[in-house]
Amino acid sequence: MDQKRLFAAIAISIGILLAFDLWKRETTPPADPSPAAVTRQAPTPASPLSPTAPATSDSAAAAAANRPPPERLRIDSPRLAGSLLLRGARLDDLILKDYRETTAPGSAQVRMFAPREEAQPYFAQWGWSAADGRTRVPDSQTDWTASGGPLAPDQPVTLSWDNGQGQTFQIVLTLDRNFMFQAEQRVINNGSEPVQLLPWTRIRRERTPQVEGYYILHEGFVGVLNGRLNEQTYKTAKSDGEARGGLSLEQETRGGWAGFTDKYWLAAIAPVDAAQPLKSSWRHTTENGEDRWQVDFATPAPMAVAAGETSSLATRLFAGAKEVHLLDAYQSNLGITDFDKAIDFGWFYFLTKPFFYALDFLFKLFGNFGVAILLFTVVLKALFFPLANKAYKSMARMKSMAPKMQEVRERYKDDPAKAQSEMMALYRTEKINPASGCLPILIQIPVFFALYKVLFVTIEMRHAPFFGWIRDLSAPDPTNLFTLFGLIPWDPPQMLHMPVWAIIMGVTMFLQQKLNPAPPDPVQAKIFQFMPLIFTFMLASFPAGLVIYWSWNNLLSILQQWYIMRHEREARRQEKTLGKTVVKAKG
Repeated sequence: MDQKRLFAAIAISIGILLAFDLWKRETTPPADPSPAAVTRQAPTPASPLSPTAPATSDSAAAAAANRPPPERLRIDSPRLAGSLLLRGARLDDLILKDYRETTAPGSAQVRMFAPREEAQPYFAQWGWSAADGRTRVPDSQTDWTASGGPLAPDQPVTLSWDNGQGQTFQIVLTLDRNFMFQAEQRVINNGSEPVQLLPWTRIRRERTPQVEGYYILHEGFVGVLNGRLNEQTYKTAKSDGEARGGLSLEQETRGGWAGFTDKYWLAAIAPVDAAQPLKSSWRHTTENGEDRWQVDFATPAPMAVAAGETSSLATRLFAGAKEVHLLDAYQSNLGITDFDKAIDFGWFYFLTKPFFYALDFLFKLFGNFGVAILLFTVVLKALFFPLANKAYKSMARMKSMAPKMQEVRERYKDDPAKAQSEMMALYRTEKINPASGCLPILIQIPVFFALYKVLFVTIEMRHAPFFGWIRDLSAPDPTNLFTLFGLIPWDPPQMLHMPVWAIIMGVTMFLQQKLNPAPPDPVQAKIFQFMPLIFTFMLASFPAGLVIYWSWNNLLSILQQWYIMRHEREARRQEKTLGKTVVKAKG
């Protein structure tokens, strides 16, 4: 295998990936934030089992308009703030206290859920359907009564509503110190007859969110049902839903979870009892020209509540940041199957997640993720040193044998087969393996993409600073050569973004290339002279942490190659000296 061709393959692959990502971002329609969109939103349906049905009749809606404004239950915890709308039992106001939209001082806190009055309605809700067709159940216009408040850790709140037919409905809400809610839906039947009810819980988005649009990042529906990871993008869910009457997925499961995933945020529901059979449905509908998205869990069959009896269904709701350690803790402590797969670790999961833990460990020791990346690279270099050492020795021998190899080519330039045979003989005599130079690159490919995933998808890297101007390792280096690093006040196109760290990476790659043997083909040699420049432009828009890693890795490789080549030259000099001594002794 020719190392240079492998470099070309990597360059082409990364180029295709970047081009595809750019095309995806440019062709992804942005969410419409206009206030006019809010006025077109239809009311929430009463049941997830019939999502297109209106929640109330026109007369009921008119009556509701004359009612006093709905009350809200305040939510206050160390990491969450917001409120729950008591009319309809909708959790539609939630802010993450620990996260802000940008690195700018005073930037707004990240909003997880938003009410219907805003441009991006996003909420969770609990309710029932009347399977017997006669029992009055709460709907989106029901005013619940809250006992206690605010909802906080170790401070549960019970929502109650009496249907006037002998049944009392309750939702007992609890909240931990992070992002996990629990809701126990109870029905107390004080009537004289049994009732048939279908309890459900759902998460609903009433606008299509703005997505990052990267090929390597999943955004949309996600869940683990019956131990299997299911993912659907909004585009796929829409096409599947249109073909199946609004249902893009419907599956009965025991345990598991399902919800919506963004790059860093997750809203997901899961049963408390993993043995409880539930049916998960993923839905897409269109109302007044706007897309509606919904994930819901419901019992697969109606729940019978005899007179004088109480029935209940307990579910959990996660609404917050996809922190690796937190998801792992919920997975092990609460029995939520494969909850860490809400983070898109990708095909290299077996590398990506251990890489994250290694970087996180170093971060906790040194307090800087950039320093952690540098030290992690040194550790990787040490682990693969014996293999890389052998490869670099072979490359050093090839470089030193370049004159002899050129002599063979010139001697047999009219007989390529003979030239190849003589070249292989030379390799055997000099104990050179021409393929060994590929090994460091082959090792680096999965490491590169695994580290790229860690930097790109883990929220721990979001807004993580390095030194100097790098305030976010997960974002591209903001400096630019084509603005003279801020001296020229203009905004060049993306293709002219050339930051400092990309330039450093290109220089180190150029120096490393100079230490490698040149390809025999002059045309190929000319082409590969431009490889550092090509890589510099391609990696300019990559996360700064990844470019720092690549630059540092190149520098360590240069030092390693320089040391080996110097050692090889000394060894050959000693061999020649020893050979001359032997010849003189024989003479």
